Amino acid sequence: MGFLGDISFGSVKGLLEGAGTFAKDIRSAITGEISPEKKAELLSRADELEAMGMKAQAEINKAEAGNPNLFVSGARPAALWVCVLGFGYTYLLQPLLAWASINFGWIAPPPVDSGLLYQLMIGMLGLGGFRSYEKSKGVARN
Repeated sequence: MGFLGDISFGSVKGLLEGAGTFAKDIRSAITGEISPEKKAELLSRADELEAMGMKAQAEINKAEAGNPNLFVSGARPAALWVCVLGFGYTYLLQPLLAWASINFGWIAPPPVDSGLLYQLMIGMLGLGGFRSYEKSKGVARN
């Protein structure tokens, strides 16, 4: 059995069925006029589908994190370690080796463009910052 064996697919199935009916309603809304009541119903259904999607993703995250296989549960930590090692090289090791290459006649190590590392790190840690901000304001959902 795969790493998704512990997940209850009831919420995923409900999400897919709800998304299908929601898409049909959106198509009818685009092709013709809809009443304000129907528009409010569509917005409410969109919120429900979003909540179902977040619940399904949380179940997947829980199954991945609890998996004993390092390649399943260690993806996020591995990406962070790649960033840490990349930044360590860029800001500590490469300048020291460049200095040593000048003083000892070695070939200078190449610099690394850390733009991609910043994108990965901000994407992973920035979300944690938003979560902390929500918790500090008391509006975080659990």
